[in-house]
Amino acid sequence: MSKAKRLLDILIFVTTKKKFTAQDIADEFHISVRTVHRYILDLSDMGLPIYSEQGRNGGYTILTSKLLPPILFTEEEAISIFFAFQSLNYYRSLPFDTEISSVENKLYSSLQSDTKIKIDKIRSYIAFWNPKRTIDTPLLNDVLKYSIMNKNLHIQYNSKSGIRKKHIRPIGVYAHDGLWYLPAYDFHKKKILLYRIDRILSILSTEENEDEFMNLKEWFNFVEVKNPIRLHVHLTAEGVRQCKSVPYFDGFVVMQEEGTGYIDSIIDRGDLNFITSLFLRLGKHARILEPEELIIGVCKQAKEILTMYQDEN
Repeated sequence: MSKAKRLLDILIFVTTKKKFTAQDIADEFHISVRTVHRYILDLSDMGLPIYSEQGRNGGYTILTSKLLPPILFTEEEAISIFFAFQSLNYYRSLPFDTEISSVENKLYSSLQSDTKIKIDKIRSYIAFWNPKRTIDTPLLNDVLKYSIMNKNLHIQYNSKSGIRKKHIRPIGVYAHDGLWYLPAYDFHKKKILLYRIDRILSILSTEENEDEFMNLKEWFNFVEVKNPIRLHVHLTAEGVRQCKSVPYFDGFVVMQEEGTGYIDSIIDRGDLNFITSLFLRLGKHARILEPEELIIGVCKQAKEILTMYQDEN
């Protein structure tokens, strides 16, 4: 067996055990203890964080439990993983301790030269683009951690109406359009609301929960309509195209043969404020038939914009 293959086998063995003796390795691989010590020095030189303990109960310990053993990928798998990282490059904050560029560099450097050439060529023709945001999200890691730990949070939140204290139960975090969002149950309003994580100014305190709550995956499949209202809108072909690019309307848009379409669905009345600006942006490409509140809201925003420019002139 080649030395490289033997080192790989020992690396997988020790990262699984975490604490071991030279005799453990010698017995497992049927080699001498002296040879084991040489291999351990080689692994240490390669960057494996091994700590040696002397004495009767001594041995070796892997200093970190987060080091993964080598995984063998095919060329296509490695390329797929490499370009999956590209979509994360546009986020200023990530819920991980390491820079994604560090992971990319390690993967890239481990590839064979012909695969590197292939990646270099592909990256000139493809990008998973998101708007480049300059907004910091310093509490992203903490919010994700407490979500996983099933804890309630008391937070200071910078909402449109000013800085408010909120008592919430996090569901999880997700990224969209270059920003990070937190769906959470608001104990005061007694419903699930969506929070921008960059607007969370501080986490004041936390509370333990004994019971389980829905996670993010379950929330994505759960639609709570406590105050139902009909949304009926006629769309031009351009309106159809734009609505299909908005995640909120996914599944709502019905396309007709000539390319135009419509939305005729039941939504929660609490979503009206959110979708008003969306329909204002669509302009003449969306004619709202119902509800009346949405028509009034769009007209009000349009008049405010028109008045602002009329005042300037």
